[in-house]
Amino acid sequence: MLRPRVIASDLDGTLLDPSGVVSARTRAALQAVTLLGVETVFVTARPPRWLDALAADVGGHGIVLCGNGAFVYDVHSRRVQHTLGFDRTIMAELLLDLRKALPGIGFAAECADGSHAERAYPEYLPDCKPADLLVDTMEDLPADITVGKLLGRHPSMDEQAFLEAVAEVVGERAVIAFSGAEGLAEISPLGVSKAIALERWCAERGFGPDDVWAFGDMPNDLPMLGWAGTSYAVANAHPDVLAAASRQCASNADDGVAQVLETLV
Repeated sequence: MLRPRVIASDLDGTLLDPSGVVSARTRAALQAVTLLGVETVFVTARPPRWLDALAADVGGHGIVLCGNGAFVYDVHSRRVQHTLGFDRTIMAELLLDLRKALPGIGFAAECADGSHAERAYPEYLPDCKPADLLVDTMEDLPADITVGKLLGRHPSMDEQAFLEAVAEVVGERAVIAFSGAEGLAEISPLGVSKAIALERWCAERGFGPDDVWAFGDMPNDLPMLGWAGTSYAVANAHPDVLAAASRQCASNADDGVAQVLETLV
């Protein structure tokens, strides 16, 4: 196999071990391929606020494509460089329709300035101060705040039934992603996905899909894996991902991504 020019990896369930950290073996493998001149970029559903602890493990450029592609985040400077967000008119329509169809639903939003949650959201977002993030409804967010991703939860509905109902209501007005968080509907603007964000990042650096090896585990990784010239599913991946990827590697518990990277050294 030709050596890739770019390694693009999901984080949770893929690159990170089951405790949510970069193992010593994976850290060494990332450093080794960087010394070979291979670019590495993380492409994750995580919002910017959950990435600063990984600063030492990001490539020298410091860029993470996060929020399922809504945010371009510079971990070293802790600055969101770019946000692809909702048109507020479309977002208001979605909120209204989802409330009508699913009484009791609560929403939160991932934004460049942090996270915001409604008082009806069934749980406060971690690592935030409730006094700083709670609003009565998402419609109360100031107009100058760009929402990169909406999160929806319901306090009592069956998880699968809830996700299916949200997808039916949203239709083709937005993108529904599933990154593995139980009972969480992740709603992104049209035109936002891991694949689109990665393609844009690569094009800016002169890379094409054939230059990229991509790694993932959940359905929200499928567009990225489909775009990359070579795609890997970790052994613990969702069945749809295992079926779609061109190759498989060991699980995240067994440093599967690192095992593949070590073959390049």
